Amino acid sequence: MPNSSLAKRQSAESRGRSAEASVAANWQAQGFSVLAQRLRTTSGEIDLVVADPATLVFIEVKARPSFEEAAYAVLPRQQLRLLQAADSALAQHQEWNRPNIRFDVALVCNGAIQHIEDAIRQN
Repeated sequence: MPNSSLAKRQSAESRGRSAEASVAANWQAQGFSVLAQRLRTTSGEIDLVVADPATLVFIEVKARPSFEEAAYAVLPRQQLRLLQAADSALAQHQEWNRPNIRFDVALVCNGAIQHIEDAIRQN
C-alpha cells in the first residue's frame, strides 16, 4: 500500500513539473521573463513568477484531469498562502517590483492550458 501512495505522489509531482514547464514556456513566448519556478519562501511556495518591464505576475499552476477539477483545487487557504508568499518574495527581491503586480492561475488539463488573469486579489 505505501508504494502505491508513493507512486501516486511521484506521478502527481511529475505532472505538476511538466505543467509548470509548459506554462512557463507560454509566458516566455509572450515576451515575459521567468524570474522563478517553484520559489520557496518562508510563507510557502510560488509555482511561477514571470515579468515584463511593466508587470510582475505570480502564477499558481494546477494540473488535473479536468479544468473544473483544477479550478476547484485553488482553495481559499492556498490563495492566502500565495499572497503571503508573494509578500515574502518581494521583500527578498525588491528588483522584481513593477508598476503592475497580479496573481494569476493556470489550469492545465491533458496538455491544454487555460489562463485566468488576475484570479486572486489582495484585499
